[in-house]
Amino acid sequence: MSRVGKKPIDIPSNVKVNLDGKMVEVEGPKGKLEEHIHQRMSVKIEDNQVLVTRPSDNRLDKSLHGLTRSLIQNMVIGVTEGYKKELEIHGVGMRAQLQGKKLSLQLGFSHPVNYDVPEGISMIVAKPTQIEITGIDKQLVGEVAAEIRHFYKPEPYKGKGIRYKGEYVRRKAGKTVV
Repeated sequence: MSRVGKKPIDIPSNVKVNLDGKMVEVEGPKGKLEEHIHQRMSVKIEDNQVLVTRPSDNRLDKSLHGLTRSLIQNMVIGVTEGYKKELEIHGVGMRAQLQGKKLSLQLGFSHPVNYDVPEGISMIVAKPTQIEITGIDKQLVGEVAAEIRHFYKPEPYKGKGIRYKGEYVRRKAGKTVV
């Protein structure tokens, strides 16, 4: 039995969960999310809890069992608390600036890198070297953070680049003259 999949998901009092065939809709104080569930999984709502069951013990069903439960749990957490990722920019002259729904990054290239903020995501640039990404969809928040980090990944020699807050970048020694 999947350890993750067999746990029931508690539904808080301010959250509504609706099942429409294989579509699960979760609505809470921060917004509304919907997810299509794989046809092999069955989802039930009983006693303010969501239960996910699988039809058999084959490999596909076992992997989908925990995944389905985690997706629904992430939706419930997203509409109640939301998700946040923080990025830091390290390097001389590197900075970020938010212009409406566009993030403009000066990363030492000959041109600024512009990134359109997708719908459902909000960004805050508190300092020119700190970006805070928030939203209710965990997958979307993580994907946006990864796309921004991809513009200039942290390099190991000087440590310049965009990194997650608290991320450790292992430094390498440069060339030495003997």
